Amino acid sequence: MTSEETAPRPGGRPRDAALDEAIILATRDRLVRDGYSLMTIGDIATDAKVSRPTLYRRWSTKFELVVDALDYGFRKQRDSYAVDLSGLAPREAFVEAVRRLDPAYFNPDAMVLMGNFAGEAIRTPELLGILREHAVEPRVTLVENVLTELQERGAVQDGIDRHTIATMCFGSYFAAFYRGESRDEIPEAVVSVLWPAIATAKASRKRP
Repeated sequence: MTSEETAPRPGGRPRDAALDEAIILATRDRLVRDGYSLMTIGDIATDAKVSRPTLYRRWSTKFELVVDALDYGFRKQRDSYAVDLSGLAPREAFVEAVRRLDPAYFNPDAMVLMGNFAGEAIRTPELLGILREHAVEPRVTLVENVLTELQERGAVQDGIDRHTIATMCFGSYFAAFYRGESRDEIPEAVVSVLWPAIATAKASRKRP
């Protein structure tokens, strides 16, 4: 949330963190089921079993509530945007980085949520901007950083286009979603195609 969970309200009493979380979780559920435009404060209040005044004392607009609901998820995922490569062979490290690109790596509803926000690109472009900044770029940057580290280890060629490779890997999850295919095999399948093209001669002869 944008303020501390226990920050006092104007009346002096601390906010109820459990109540706040119930509202946040109800909001996240409604975002998946209804999307931003169709969800209402009334529905969220009903789902969270609170009154509208209770909700409005915490968030004055639907947009502010949604921003905090998104941040709730982002904060839980931030630690995943780093991969300890010390115990991983180069190819294995690349597979792990691609695995963490999966929008549903932590949230099984993430793909639907992203689709809903893409549908808001014209009406509420700020939401898509938030999603890009906090959910897309960290994941894509993770892969770019792993490739950079593998270059420093001499396992990946220096002249590769890290940005395009990371973008292609990220897009593979959306392609699988729209084709109705399982995402479980994507990391290994994608790396099997890309690794021979980007690995140095020495690394390509090695398998983990």
